[in-house]
Amino acid sequence: MNYLSKLHQTLDSGKFAVTAEIGPPKHSSAEGIMHHCDMLKNHVDATNITDCQTAIVRMSSIAAGVHIKKGGIEPIIQMTCRDRNRIAMQSDLMGAYSLGMRNVLCLAGDHQRFGNHPGSKNVYDIDSMQLIYLLRQMRDEKKFFSGEEIKEHQPEFYIGAVANPFADPFEFRVDRLEKKVEAGAQFIQTQCIFDMERFERFMELVRERGIDQRVHILAGVTPLKSWRAAQYIQTGVAGMMVPDSLIERLKNAEDPKKEGVNICVEDIKHIKENIKGVHGVHIMAIAWEEVVPEIVERTGLFPRPV
Repeated sequence: MNYLSKLHQTLDSGKFAVTAEIGPPKHSSAEGIMHHCDMLKNHVDATNITDCQTAIVRMSSIAAGVHIKKGGIEPIIQMTCRDRNRIAMQSDLMGAYSLGMRNVLCLAGDHQRFGNHPGSKNVYDIDSMQLIYLLRQMRDEKKFFSGEEIKEHQPEFYIGAVANPFADPFEFRVDRLEKKVEAGAQFIQTQCIFDMERFERFMELVRERGIDQRVHILAGVTPLKSWRAAQYIQTGVAGMMVPDSLIERLKNAEDPKKEGVNICVEDIKHIKENIKGVHGVHIMAIAWEEVVPEIVERTGLFPRPV
């Protein structure tokens, strides 16, 4: 029997959701995953399990999701289009559902040239937009991607997608978001937000179209450890915007890590209190998961709803 995930219930009830992210290891031990699980389990509603992020081979998102579920956190498994054709996708998704996974985030996936197997062959049999649509078809129409009937026990995932408010052309970002919602996305996690003014403009356009009434939007935030990390994102990561003022603030800070956490806390409070149409935050503390509980507590988002 299907049941609504905790994330689904939290968002539908109107409560401000909190999700985080755990990157599976580059080995076969779950010890590190469980360590992060213990730190985060009381402070988040669910956590993303990345799927070979940056095209680097890691433990399977689905396998890591099983460990995390046992550790007391609801997983959001990721499914990228880079590595699987539609046969493998459906097989993995049905297997994941049988193991208790209820949330799935649909992604194109980072190109393999950025990872540790640059000579590998990508797949992209379908794109992320098609994956969203076909997952909804499995759930609502009880059909495989081919159109063949699923006679019983179809997977009924809570379907998520991503949005980048900062890539150009700017207006196209909202068009693309709306297409994902029309395809079947029920929740959206955005790229890391550092330029709050740009994000506010993005959300104005979202509200003008009523998109925020049709999908739950979680704003992505990342605590930065140093001004060099901020500068790298500003100059070396496509589709990202980091204001010079933020870099200068970190550069002039007596304790840059502490200041990075302060900035993240301020951003979350501003988003929650001032930007209408945002229904939660997605905290991406890359290789710095231990600061997530502090951030959640300082923003008044603890304890989480049961």
